[in-house]
Amino acid sequence: MPKKPLIILAAAVVTVVLLAVLGLTVAASRLNQPPEQPVAFTHSFHVSNLGLNCAFCHRNAGQTVEAGMPPVEQCMFCHTVGGAGNPEIEKVRAAWVSQKSIEWKRVYRVPDVVRFTHEPHIRAQVECSSCHGQVEKMGVARQESPLGMPQCINCHRQRGAPTDCSFCHY
Repeated sequence: MPKKPLIILAAAVVTVVLLAVLGLTVAASRLNQPPEQPVAFTHSFHVSNLGLNCAFCHRNAGQTVEAGMPPVEQCMFCHTVGGAGNPEIEKVRAAWVSQKSIEWKRVYRVPDVVRFTHEPHIRAQVECSSCHGQVEKMGVARQESPLGMPQCINCHRQRGAPTDCSFCHY
């Protein structure tokens, strides 16, 4: 083989490896580091103390690609009265009065090449904590473990779910 194609091939391989390592490093750096949210919402209080389940706030999880965040109106079902004087609740009330949504920052993300919806997982009775960790013990939601192919494949195998590439990948 001529020398030039070998150099190009070697450069391509090195580039792919470096991009993979960089991608894993960036993904790993997000673990246990919650993004700064506009309101310091405490999952531990709402789940453990009040007994709310995930679907109470994330109502779209079974119907749409993203679990979604609740509209401010839903927060106000309780916080019209509850939490008076709490600076974080006052942010929610101010959003309600000004009719603005709260711009929550996404915590969990799967790669763009993955076709993921919560609906089949909910139907299969996969607990939210299987992927999202013990949110009831978290003050602020954070990604505790990677949401990558090894974790998904292991879970699919344990549950007898499809492992064919085209099932989850575009």
